[in-house]
Amino acid sequence: MKRFEDKIVIVTGAARGIGRTVAELMLEQGAKHVYSLDVAVGDGMKNFTQKKVDISNRDSVEQVIKEIVDESKHIDVLVNNAGVTRDGLVEKISEENWDFVIDINLKGTFNVTQAVVPFMKETGKGAIVNLASIVGEYGNIGQTNYAATKAGVIGMSYTWAKEFTRKGENIRTNVVAPGYVNTEMVQSVPEKIIDRLKEQNPMKRLAEPIEIANAIAFLASDEASFVNGHVLSVNGGMRI
Repeated sequence: MKRFEDKIVIVTGAARGIGRTVAELMLEQGAKHVYSLDVAVGDGMKNFTQKKVDISNRDSVEQVIKEIVDESKHIDVLVNNAGVTRDGLVEKISEENWDFVIDINLKGTFNVTQAVVPFMKETGKGAIVNLASIVGEYGNIGQTNYAATKAGVIGMSYTWAKEFTRKGENIRTNVVAPGYVNTEMVQSVPEKIIDRLKEQNPMKRLAEPIEIANAIAFLASDEASFVNGHVLSVNGGMRI
């Protein structure tokens, strides 16, 4: 039996990057269907449906989740992956850039989870994996807004790990906190900064998306059936 056989999976931000890799991996490992929630649309795949939605809009999220449940009858796995950056030193961050990052990274994670959890409670089980970041754990110059959202995701996840199991439901919430990953977002950073990040890492390289996806898949699977409220840092030992 494959790891995600007959599972219905939702991945936010699955048009590209880590989210896309997660969707591909879970389909390879037997998922019955994977839904992407994203403002962008990527290439199609078998058993992969892309729902174009702004996750910062609560009403739109609720409507899309209802559509998914009408189509698939249940939701087994939620991966809150969608994230954005709008970097700047604290005195230079505009209100627009502050709000944009908060709305997608923090409010978006809340909106999707709030819409999905009632349907998981109906079946009494589910797995939620939220994407944080090494920046949410330790901070980073020029990323006050991003750090705040990712630290907030960790805090919400600790709370949900308690809330969603308190009445005997088997709905686990965990976090993957990547270091720097070889995605389009990081590739836009100047090469000299990328070289410095590699040098600072004991493994002397960036992570590949599949390495983050493997960690997410583990926490979402039954192999992690007694893992709840955990932050799995996947950063190559950058904070040793």
